Amino acid sequence: MDLKDKKLFLLDMDGTIYLGNTIFDGTLDFLDYVKKIGGRYMFLTNNSSKSVNKYVEKLEKLGISATPNDFFTSTDATIMYLNCKNFKKIYAFGTKSFKEQLSNAGFNITDKLEEGIDCLLIGFDTELTFQKLEDACKILNNDIEYIATNPDWVCPTEYGYVPDCGSVCEMIYNATKKRPKFIGKPEPDMINYAIEKSGFTKEEAVIIGDRLYTDIASGINASISTVFVLSGEGTLEDVEKMNIKPEYIYENIKELYNDLCE
Repeated sequence: MDLKDKKLFLLDMDGTIYLGNTIFDGTLDFLDYVKKIGGRYMFLTNNSSKSVNKYVEKLEKLGISATPNDFFTSTDATIMYLNCKNFKKIYAFGTKSFKEQLSNAGFNITDKLEEGIDCLLIGFDTELTFQKLEDACKILNNDIEYIATNPDWVCPTEYGYVPDCGSVCEMIYNATKKRPKFIGKPEPDMINYAIEKSGFTKEEAVIIGDRLYTDIASGINASISTVFVLSGEGTLEDVEKMNIKPEYIYENIKELYNDLCE
């Protein structure tokens, strides 16, 4: 299916539609285009530490009108995965916001060592304590399911980077020799769940992002079309060096919009 026939646009945010606190030229035109063709866009993020309302506020400050339904996070994808399971009690290793979202979804969660825990679930925890690390190691002495929202090593900040969920899981691996099932990008699960939620088909879907190893890799792993934009982290040199080849490459969202309108 040609790019102009796509209806579901799965969008990375920082580096794709804005950078920091600056919206990219062409973003609003692109979003309007999607609405005009009867399509839908969804903003995807691996960050499981924040509530969707924080992202709504962020986009509104940039001039992008959005609702919580326009977003799909690694926590949302994890909840859809958990709905297919039947865990009795989940140890939720993450932020207060993360635990609230799980609880509101109807799961029996705890953040203390208790009898009956049959799943360890780790998110990007900006409220990390040593007690949580110790609890996780003790829990993994048992044969239970071990899940993590996303495999990212680091999360970008205004001053550089901080350890993300993947780095914390690596610490736990060094102590327990156990690794989790990851849900977020570049795993296909998050893309597949987003498509399921949207009501569109894989053939109608395309993911757009600036990172080959997460955004583009997740699209390839889920067998959907991929658009790599050069407005963020990734470069053409990365495409040449890495064994991850996007279907389409554009300088930025404006060039993509102009191409779709031709």
